[in-house]
Order: sequence, then C-alpha cells, then structure tokens
Amino acid sequence: MTTTADTSATTRRVSRLHGWLSVRHSLRSEAVVVLALYALYELARGLVVGNTAEADRHAHRLVAFERWLHLFLEANVQHAALALPGLTSLLGIAYLTLHLAVTAGVLLWLHRRQPAAFAFVRTTLLFASGLAVVGYLVYPTAPPRLAGIGIVDTVSNGHVDLNGGLVSSLYNPYAAVPSMHIGYALLVGASLLRHGRRRLVRALAALYPPFVLLVIVATGNHFFFDAATGALVVGLAAALAALLMRREAPIQCGDLNASDEARLPRRYSTAASSTPRRSAILRTRDSCRPMPRATWCVGP
Repeated sequence: MTTTADTSATTRRVSRLHGWLSVRHSLRSEAVVVLALYALYELARGLVVGNTAEADRHAHRLVAFERWLHLFLEANVQHAALALPGLTSLLGIAYLTLHLAVTAGVLLWLHRRQPAAFAFVRTTLLFASGLAVVGYLVYPTAPPRLAGIGIVDTVSNGHVDLNGGLVSSLYNPYAAVPSMHIGYALLVGASLLRHGRRRLVRALAALYPPFVLLVIVATGNHFFFDAATGALVVGLAAALAALLMRREAPIQCGDLNASDEARLPRRYSTAASSTPRRSAILRTRDSCRPMPRATWCVGP
C-alpha cells in the first residue's frame, strides 16, 4: 500500500512539473526559475573549481584530439584577431555582455510578444543548462587561455580580471565543456529566425551564432570542441522539450468558450467528469481572461 501511495505521489509531482514546463507563467515566476538555475550553477562551480590538475589534463586531451582531426585552429584565430587593432577589445566586451544580455532580452521579448513559443524556448534552456552542469561536473576542462598552449587571455585587462576579484567569484573558468555561449546563441538565433518578422532581425539572428563562436575562440575561452558539444547539448535539450510539449499541448484561452464541454475529447465526457485532466481543463476555462488567442493559459 505504501509503495502504491509513493508511486501515486511521484506521478502527481511529475505531472505538475510537466504542466508547469508546458505553459508560460508570470514574469516573476519565470525569473525565480532563472535565479534557481543560477544557484545550481554556482554549486557546480564550487565543486569543480578546486580540481585544476584534472581540468588541465582534459584540456590537453582536447588539444590532442583536435590535432588528430586537423582542427586545432584556435591559436590561428586568436593571432588573426590580434592583428586587427581594437578587435580583441570589442570581442572581450562581447564575451562579457552578450551571453546573458541577449539571451535575457530574447526571452523577455518572447514572453511578451510570442507567448506560444516562450514555453518551448525556456524549457529548452532549462534542459540544456541542466545537461551542461552535468558536463561541468563530469568533465571539468581548462579553457585554452589557462592550458599553457600559447593562447592568451584577451579579456582580462586593467578593469576586468577573469581570474580574480568579483568577476572570478561569478565565473567558472573550468566550466568549458560544453560551451553554453554557443548553446544559448544557437537557440536565440533559431528563435529570432523563426519568430522575427523584420529582415534585419532575421539577418542578425543568422549571424549571431557564428559571431559568438568567433568571440569565445578568439578570446581564448573555448576550444572548437567545446562549441560542438554546446550545439549537441542544445539540440538534445530541444528534442526533449519538443517531446514534452507534444505529449500534452497547453490549453489556449482562445480555444475556450461556452461550448468547451461539448468539444472535449470523448474520454473527458460527463461520464468521466471527475478525471484530473478534465477538471484541469474546466478550471483553466474558468480562470481565463480575455486575451489574444495565442496566449497560453494557466489554471489556478
């Protein structure tokens, strides 16, 4: 009996989590999730940062692997960037600001202007970040600038130091595999390409991931392998999010009216009025306020 009760409780918790991830919530609720995710990242940072020797070994293995593939070009990219006056300073600013600022801006835009797409993008980011944390714990890796391979740190200067001070306390140099700079950039670019209406926005969306790749490589913060794993992680996360969203599509306010009950699937007919799913649909109908048809509803 206890086992059955535990299973039922677990099923209810999973169902609630599934329901939460499948819809858009208030901006405050979504912000709480982001803060919780950042706290989890900080925990991973504390567990990883102490094992520098292992991180260095992993970095040298990546160098050997890329050389075997004839793809070890990071030093060449940085040397080319250093040859252009002012470029490394621009890339350093981009490295420090774009990753969070652009991602947060696009999420806010989706939340307000594309609510039907927001839940999928947010859930993909959550899944990708969770998978990335696993990667940081399992395979801590030093960035090229700390691996002793002739690649320098172009971001740190008199005002910013990635290896000390406040920035260091908020930054994990050994969380390099996968590169979520690339993961987030690909998701941001794909979202703007899919939902952006202006040609300029779509053009910038197409250029954004390659630019971020240039930023992370030229500044000495990631290998090309890190970028490839970041793309793989976000692709897997998107597949998981799509599967989650496909299993039970969110209810739209625009689809709910006085004839809701008549239009419910047969398994939710009056004979089955006590089923949790049908009750949730009716609660959602009652809680919906007039809003655009594409806006997701959340029950009480």
